[in-house]
Amino acid sequence: MSNNKPFISIILPAFNEEAIIEKSIEIILNYLKNKEEKYSWEVLIIDDGSKDKTGFIADSLAKMNNNLRVIHHPVNLNLGRALQTGFKNSHGEIIVVLDMDLSYSVDHIEKLVDKQIFSDAEIVIASPYMKGGKVTKVPFIRAILSRAVNRFMRVAAQEKYYTFTGMVRAYKAEFIKNLNLKTKDYEINPEILYKAMILRARIIEIPAHLDWSFQIAAGKKRTSGLRVIKTFFSGLMAGFIFRPYIFFLGLGMILLLLSIYIIGWIFINTFLIMPSIHIDPQVFDDRFSMAIGQVYRARPHAFFVGGITLLAAIQVLSLGFISLQNKRYFEETFHINSTILKSKESKKSKR
Repeated sequence: MSNNKPFISIILPAFNEEAIIEKSIEIILNYLKNKEEKYSWEVLIIDDGSKDKTGFIADSLAKMNNNLRVIHHPVNLNLGRALQTGFKNSHGEIIVVLDMDLSYSVDHIEKLVDKQIFSDAEIVIASPYMKGGKVTKVPFIRAILSRAVNRFMRVAAQEKYYTFTGMVRAYKAEFIKNLNLKTKDYEINPEILYKAMILRARIIEIPAHLDWSFQIAAGKKRTSGLRVIKTFFSGLMAGFIFRPYIFFLGLGMILLLLSIYIIGWIFINTFLIMPSIHIDPQVFDDRFSMAIGQVYRARPHAFFVGGITLLAAIQVLSLGFISLQNKRYFEETFHINSTILKSKESKKSKR
């Protein structure tokens, strides 16, 4: 705190951003200087092993601005590690993460911070996909894939949030610094939300405008089509952390219903054939066995498919129940360990 003003840290992960970093930092610094009556602030650039001049330009800018710091990763460690480095080295009581390309304009800083202060939420998310949000000049395929992944996660998490993958957020520093994170890449954003949900943290979304106009005008190429597809599937896999058992139980039920249909067909045809079988004496077991034999000779594949799908259904349903048990065990353990860690940190701070 400085003069009762909130102290905010702006974290900017950067990888090969030489085309836009100077202009972006100029916009951010000018914006924050105009907000100095309202906030104390710092800007922290995490140069994630850039191979171009990003690090050099960032260092040059830091020499001219006392509120700007740069931390370099010797090699590219990916977004997850860059954010963790930023969280660890920030000094503010509120941490705001922005994209270096300013795909979310700088005015989102004030919106996120004010919402965090007003609500005392642990996390405030800038959401272009909720009511009031907007997307501009994002390539059609990428926009569709992003919406699909976030909708999938919304269903998987069974929560009301609309944007799980977005990086632009405001965090209560005390909360995010004590959150045990392990993801190295883009999956860190849904991981943060998942673990925040376990800890029953207050999470709020605000409408946001995702706009690619700036980087398009700057001639910055975002990611290749292959990287977009990879990110899409990574997002789908990340969705499994919320409710993994649902997918196993869902697939298991489909297989079970299919096996019941096939086995039911076998039994119905068996009982339809039985009246036409005449043996002496009229023993039910013998007639049933002969009817089964006739059905098998006519449709042997039905027996194999029905049996295999039944076994598969049992196996997948078993995995679903095991994953449900493991998820509950993990969440309870994570909650207990986080409480213990928070208690220890609180005792250290009082000494």
